[in-house]
Amino acid sequence: MEKKRGLKAFFGAQDMTVGNPTTVLLKFSLPLLLGNFVQQLYNTVDAIVVGYYIGDNALAAVGAANPILNLLLSLFMGVATGAGIVVAQYFGAKDRKMLSASVGNILFLTIVTSVFVSVVGVVAAHPFLVLLQTPDSILSDASAYLVIFMAGFLGCAFYNMGSGILRGLGDSVMPLIYLIVCCGVNIVLDIAFVAGFKMGVAGASLATVIAQMISAVLCMVRLARMRDVLDVNLRLLRPEKHLCWRVIRIGMPAGLTQAVFSCAALVVQSLTNTFGEAVIAANTVIMRVDGFAMMPNFSFGNAMTTYVGQNIGAGEHKRVHESARYGLMIALITCGILVFCLLFLGEYLMRAFTSTEVVIDLGVRMLRLLAVGYMAVAVTQVLSGIMRGAGDTVTPMVISIVTTVIVRVPVAYLLAALTKSEASPAGAPESLFISMLVSWVLGAVLSAIFYARGKWKTKFRLEEKPASET
Repeated sequence: MEKKRGLKAFFGAQDMTVGNPTTVLLKFSLPLLLGNFVQQLYNTVDAIVVGYYIGDNALAAVGAANPILNLLLSLFMGVATGAGIVVAQYFGAKDRKMLSASVGNILFLTIVTSVFVSVVGVVAAHPFLVLLQTPDSILSDASAYLVIFMAGFLGCAFYNMGSGILRGLGDSVMPLIYLIVCCGVNIVLDIAFVAGFKMGVAGASLATVIAQMISAVLCMVRLARMRDVLDVNLRLLRPEKHLCWRVIRIGMPAGLTQAVFSCAALVVQSLTNTFGEAVIAANTVIMRVDGFAMMPNFSFGNAMTTYVGQNIGAGEHKRVHESARYGLMIALITCGILVFCLLFLGEYLMRAFTSTEVVIDLGVRMLRLLAVGYMAVAVTQVLSGIMRGAGDTVTPMVISIVTTVIVRVPVAYLLAALTKSEASPAGAPESLFISMLVSWVLGAVLSAIFYARGKWKTKFRLEEKPASET
């Protein structure tokens, strides 16, 4: 019996309100980090298969589609962030009734938002690509990739929302297992559709959609079986104004933050498109590799959100105050090791995507330029994670708007304009990445300032239940 409880404790919901903070954070974060690695691999497979079996233009088409895809995902990601915080706080408070009701309302919102995103995505895919001055040589492929992905968005929505709920409950292991299974499915289908059936970039997109549907089903089955923690049934899908509004109110700033990033990426992608197919292809690969380097930052930032959310729900404010020290130590050490490896393995990573020497040389040069910025992002993510876990999602949003809209986009265009020459009529490609580095460093400085000011501490109270629930 003791052994069974141990297994259940490892694979089930994790109470992060007790135990050594470093141990608790590492136990939760490592599966999360592995999950982000698999997720990045999941996304990268499309690029590798497309680049090798179709060519650089097809790789550029996938890269041109991604900023639009990220923009349309923003609304959903905001709801998911709010969901994770609400779940973590009610789980920490040991309030089964409100936890179950909140999960039911979250699933209801998932249905609504995923349908909305699918409709908008399918309709707006081609016009957006045209608006961004996507080269004619890749326009058709980019449009096909986007339309298929957005048509099957329901699977993506339910997997990410389901795994977000599980992480709010402290369970980071099962989402990892499901993701590994589905990554394998995606790889097999990618090769079958693109290399075997010659379906082009449409095949890569279809493979991803099918794999995400499988992962969504697995997450929903897992939640339905967690009867020792919460109740999940059709009756709880009935929307309640208080809970829906709470999830939206907490999640919307995070959604707007994602939207700001995505809009900025769209504007910068428009600038990137003026440099030609080689730079677009290099940028696509750099962003894939960049995703791996960013994994520790996002993993530990999300871990801090869940940790702080649960401890606020339990009234363990001392553990919340101590969390920054532990979180920063773990994140900076891990990020430092990965950045060191990235500097020495960057060329080999680029060659996994393409054999074109011009693209490889440009990519390696830009990765080295960005390397120092990853440590700054680690600081931003950990401190923002703490503020979000406390319920303050507005401050990270403001910081993101300042660093991205006011700093990154204007600096990118200014540097491009100042570096125009006969050899580079659109400007130096370095402009794209120097602006990113500047925004990252500024984001870390602003996050540290706002964290020290402590406005986020005013959220140290789990909101009261509606009168009907008391």
